[in-house]
Amino acid sequence: MEKNNNKPKLRFPGFTDPWEQRELNECIETSNEKNSDNVYTKEDVLSVSGDFGIVNQIELQGRSFAGASVSNYGVVNTGNIVYTKSPLKRNPFGIIKTNKGKSGIVSTLYAVYKPKENTNPNFVQCYFESDYRLNKYLKPLVNKGAKNDMKVSDDNALLGLVIFPSYEEQTEISAFLEILDNLITLHQRKLNHLQDKKKSLLQKMFPKNGEDFPELRFPGFTDPWERRKVGELLIERNTQAPKSDEYPLMAFVAYEGVAPKGDRYNREFLVSDEDNKKYKQTEYGDFIYSSNNLTTGSIGLNKYGKASISPVYSIFQPTELADSDFIGRVLVRKSFINQMIRWRQGVIYGQWRIHESDFVKMEAQAPSVVEQKQIGDFFNNLDGLIILHQRKLNHLQEQKKALLQQMFV
Repeated sequence: MEKNNNKPKLRFPGFTDPWEQRELNECIETSNEKNSDNVYTKEDVLSVSGDFGIVNQIELQGRSFAGASVSNYGVVNTGNIVYTKSPLKRNPFGIIKTNKGKSGIVSTLYAVYKPKENTNPNFVQCYFESDYRLNKYLKPLVNKGAKNDMKVSDDNALLGLVIFPSYEEQTEISAFLEILDNLITLHQRKLNHLQDKKKSLLQKMFPKNGEDFPELRFPGFTDPWERRKVGELLIERNTQAPKSDEYPLMAFVAYEGVAPKGDRYNREFLVSDEDNKKYKQTEYGDFIYSSNNLTTGSIGLNKYGKASISPVYSIFQPTELADSDFIGRVLVRKSFINQMIRWRQGVIYGQWRIHESDFVKMEAQAPSVVEQKQIGDFFNNLDGLIILHQRKLNHLQEQKKALLQQMFV
């Protein structure tokens, strides 16, 4: 179906009528109910979050930021629509959410609306989460900066045009998208739980500063961790050769490691003799760092495989005393990076270097190779689980984005 006939591409069975263009004030109206009798207290103040919806401010932020008096705060009942009048850059029309929880109050920074009989409040939220935030007819809600935006009255903000279907179709659409949102929230919570679990385990499975034993260990390991020179654990790999099919030219991307060169990292056009230019060769499991970008994550393992990378990187391979995956964990810990930074030397303005000869003199704590391997394998498996949940979450979010484009006019 064509969009210009006010019919979306994707619809539920039984709905064929075109959507109708209306002024927003035909669908919702301003709620002027205030907390003048102080029925609600500071503990009942609500906040509007793009990620969490309308939630209690104390539960969301740990405390209430309400003023001395809340008698002029607007009352929000279940089914009311709340609009943030000070929008963020990523929310050009502010954040618009429907209250699905218990009643409360919001500050005068928010506008509160009630749905009319022909409008499902949940659909209003879905509508503004779709591409309609860029609709040229909705000029009264356009972000002109907080000060200008505050001058738009609650009533005048409703003068924009919208295109809505029947109440029944609104209900079908919003109910479906709510199920999808709940599924997204569930996967987000699972992902957050795994990430928090990993963070906690990284603290417990490595000794704290000044200690020789971690709080948590695998059964059978009781010996103290030993302080070793990095040179006992790693040895420099400094093989240089032109790029080849076996060793393709790659980038070393912060927090990602060895990865294909994108336009951002591709500087081959600056090389006059590209075919003969020599690059450093790296193998799977190598430890790589750029001393100029340590604090931004340009440090870690090669999890890709054979590759050629820029000579500005320092590359090391593990010795028989080290497990690659373990080393990839212990040498990116904040305490070790802080130690590395203390060894930095200025080369030219704005550039720093940690000489390889200095790097191998630094110390790191490590257990036996057998225990190192168990730790490395454990966190590899945990990372795999986190990646799996992240991919599922990304898929659901992309699916919702595609549906929002097809289910609205």
